Amino acid sequence: MIGVSGASGALYARALVRALSQYVVGASDLIVSPAALRVAQAELGFTSHDARQWLQECLAGLDADSSPHQFTICDHSNIGARAASGSVPHDGMLIVPCSMKSLAGIAHGYTTNLIERAADVCLKERRPLVLMPRESPYNAIHLQNMQTITAAGGIVLPASPGFYQLPRTLEDLANNLVSRALALVGLEAKLLRDLAQPYAETQSPVAAPNASQSQAG
Repeated sequence: MIGVSGASGALYARALVRALSQYVVGASDLIVSPAALRVAQAELGFTSHDARQWLQECLAGLDADSSPHQFTICDHSNIGARAASGSVPHDGMLIVPCSMKSLAGIAHGYTTNLIERAADVCLKERRPLVLMPRESPYNAIHLQNMQTITAAGGIVLPASPGFYQLPRTLEDLANNLVSRALALVGLEAKLLRDLAQPYAETQSPVAAPNASQSQAG
């Protein structure tokens, strides 16, 4: 299960679906909130007005016919969808990025949409649940909600990428976190370069992607 909520960090959601599409054999239910569509327009220059268009823009430049991964688009408002049922088996759920509103709803069992309901089901069925908040700094309420989710069995993975890989682009930073998130639900994606072979010192660590990089990801 993949949830994309309306927090800043649309780059992470794009990196996640691209990683799944390229490297992970299987299928995922994809739930994209209306707020997430708006954030993608602001941060990635997307023109999407629904989840299907959003997915197409995320996967731009990839060969969909050769992808080992299939996505099923779920209506964010349909709390009766299969993602809301504990009887539907799956490997776990990733919410990338996770807004503080979604985090609060999950922490307190107050499910008003399919992302929150699917996350609640993961907790009650003891399935992996990984939330990636990007908000910063945190206030006391945020931290309490994170503690509550952790105590209930969820995993809070803040969008704090590592720099030991000597990343050269924003996509490198996003892929670092996405690989960690996938590993937490038992999936592997060959996104990270071999740590034993760092980049040459002459290469610049981080550079903002140009327009073509932003579109192709």
